[in-house]
Amino acid sequence: MNCLLPALLGYLLGCSNLAYFLARAKGFDIRGTGSNGAGASNATITMGLKAGVLVALHDVLKALLAVMLARWLFPAAPWAGLVAGGCAVLGHIFPFYLKCHGGKGFASFLGMILALDWRFFLLILLAAALITVVTDYIVFATVTTVVAFPPWLFFVRDNRAALLLAAVSLVILLKHIPNFVRIAQGKEIGLRAALGKKASKV
Repeated sequence: MNCLLPALLGYLLGCSNLAYFLARAKGFDIRGTGSNGAGASNATITMGLKAGVLVALHDVLKALLAVMLARWLFPAAPWAGLVAGGCAVLGHIFPFYLKCHGGKGFASFLGMILALDWRFFLLILLAAALITVVTDYIVFATVTTVVAFPPWLFFVRDNRAALLLAAVSLVILLKHIPNFVRIAQGKEIGLRAALGKKASKV
């Protein structure tokens, strides 16, 4: 129960999807346009920078809240925050009410990192920003982040925690395979192109 309840808490918080509801308010389904994800990057592509930033903050904060609430509600369970954070990311990716077609988990993964280790969060946030600016694609920053964090945990905190988050990282990597296929085909929308467009339904 010490793991099941934090997992359920994290998953339900993670299911909250602002990108989907903002797009619905504008009359379209974000999962069927742009990069087809219900997350911050596709919100930027389809609705503009302001919407993208708002969705990103929401997705970061829900994972951060999941970790902090789990730690507060289950103080006797040392893994509660970690489990809740990982499940918040999975809830974002697989929301039950959207037939498990949500976002791709990057912003929520960052929120979990912030709650678990703020020092690594600052380092990876800087690295992610630089990588995105240089490559023009957020997907490279995503891959760097989800690949780097489990080894960091392995060496500085807990190898069992690293294995758990490695599984979450693997899910995120698999969800981003279509992005790399589109990059190879020259069809992926870069950040500069997205920011240069007016907010629209695409």
